[in-house]
Amino acid sequence: MNVSTVPLKIPEGCNIILGQTHFIKTVEDLYEIMTAQVPGAKFGLAFCEASGPCLIRHDGNDAGLVEEAVQNMQRVAAGHSFLIMMQEAFPINVLNAVKACPEVCRIFCATANPVEVVMGETEQGRGILGVIDGFAPKGIEQDKDKAQRLAFLRKIGYKRGG
Repeated sequence: MNVSTVPLKIPEGCNIILGQTHFIKTVEDLYEIMTAQVPGAKFGLAFCEASGPCLIRHDGNDAGLVEEAVQNMQRVAAGHSFLIMMQEAFPINVLNAVKACPEVCRIFCATANPVEVVMGETEQGRGILGVIDGFAPKGIEQDKDKAQRLAFLRKIGYKRGG
């Protein structure tokens, strides 16, 4: 088996969800999840089919994000993998619904960080072994860092009180 990495190209202001699924119906179900969970979100999604014609299926409500998702999945080229690229929404807004989608087997990452997809390749094809999401830690949180984290969470509405 050959092991390699494929960097994803994530546009500025974009968040992604990269996962594994098992059925062609995934495209329709993920589209419905995105529009139902955050109606104003812009998104594109792509799905690498693993049998039959083995096409990269795609959909979304933003042509640019659909194209970005397709291009990323052309580089990944791993059967039964999917990528959702979103703007004006965050993975936290849709992640539970995506995980609850009957076709979704696993989520590799949900992030806006730089991502490298760790790939395994055999004579049969390619598969995602894991991801490198962002960067290595640079230190340990101190009191001032904790205060900044809590202030940020309050600012964006995820933590109340003082």
